[in-house]
Amino acid sequence: MHDGHYHAGNEPDREKSRQLRFAIILTAVVLVGEVIGGIWTGSLALLSDAGHVLSDVMSLALSLFAIRLASRPPTGRLTYGLHRAEVFAALLNGLALLGICVIIFREAYARLGAPPEIKSVELLIFALVGLAANWLVLVRLGGHAHDDINLRSAYLHVLGDLLASIGVVIAALIITFTGWTIADPIISIVIGLLILVGGVRVTAEALHILLEGVPRGVDLEQVAGALTEVPQVESVHGIHAWSICSNVPAFSAHVVMCPETEEERAEIVRELERILAERFGFYHTTLQAECEPCDDQSLIRHLPHRESATDQHHHSHNHNHDHNHSDHTE
Repeated sequence: MHDGHYHAGNEPDREKSRQLRFAIILTAVVLVGEVIGGIWTGSLALLSDAGHVLSDVMSLALSLFAIRLASRPPTGRLTYGLHRAEVFAALLNGLALLGICVIIFREAYARLGAPPEIKSVELLIFALVGLAANWLVLVRLGGHAHDDINLRSAYLHVLGDLLASIGVVIAALIITFTGWTIADPIISIVIGLLILVGGVRVTAEALHILLEGVPRGVDLEQVAGALTEVPQVESVHGIHAWSICSNVPAFSAHVVMCPETEEERAEIVRELERILAERFGFYHTTLQAECEPCDDQSLIRHLPHRESATDQHHHSHNHNHDHNHSDHTE
C-alpha cells in the first residue's frame, strides 16, 4: 500500500482569514448604519435588510472560526484534523440563507397588502452607502470563493446583501419618483428568489461532501481509464473518491500490476500519483498495489457493515448450539 502526497501548493489560510476579518468589520459597520438609518427614516425595508446583514456578520464570523479550526494539526483521534469544520460552517450558512428567504417572503407578503410609508430620499442615501460597502466586501472575497465551499457560502451571503441593497435603491428611486410603495415588496421577492438559489446550492454541496460524495467534475470511469494506460497496470478496482473538505479531495484504489522489481513498482506508483494530481486534482491518494486481483473486481465496491461483538457472540452461540445438538442426536 502506498500513501501518496503529491503536493502542488495551496493558498495560505492566513490570506482567507484576513479577507474574512475585513469583511466582518465592514459588514458590522453597515449593520450599525442600517439600524440607525432604519430607525431614523422609519423604513421597515432598511431594518429588514439590517436583519439580513446581522445574519451575514454571524455567518462570516462562523466561516472565520471554521478556517481557524481547520488549520489545527491532526491528532490521534482526528487524523484529518478539523477540515470538516469548514463544511459544517458552509452547511449552517446555507441553511441560514434558506431561513432568510422565508423571512423575506413572509415580510414581502405582508407588505403587498399594506405597503409602509418610507422616507425615500433618506432611504436612498443609506442604501447607496450599504451598496458600496457590500460591493467592496464582495470584491475582496471573490478571489477566494470559487474553490472553497466555506468562503463561497460567505460570499453568497454578502452577494445577498449586495442584491438587497440594489433592491432597496431601486425601490427608493421608484417610491421617490412615483410614490408606488408596493415596489418594495415586489423587489424583495425577487431578491429572495436569488438568495434561495444560492442557499440551495451551498446546502446541497455541503451535504454531498458530508455524504462522502465523489468530488464535482470527476468521472471515475475516466480516472480508471487514465490509470490503466500506464504500462504494466492491468486493472484498477475498489475505487473510492471523496472530499475531506471542499479543497482537499482524496482518492484510494486497488491497482493490479506485476513489475519485476520494487523499484519498478515504486516508479509506477509515482506515475499514477502524478496522473491523479495533474489530471484530476487528487493530491491525497492511497494506492494498494497487488499482483493478483481481488475476488471482487468491481470498480466501485459495496461496503458491508462489519459485525458487532454482540452479533459475533450470537452467531458463535448458535453454531455451538447446533453442533451440540448434532452430537446429541447421533
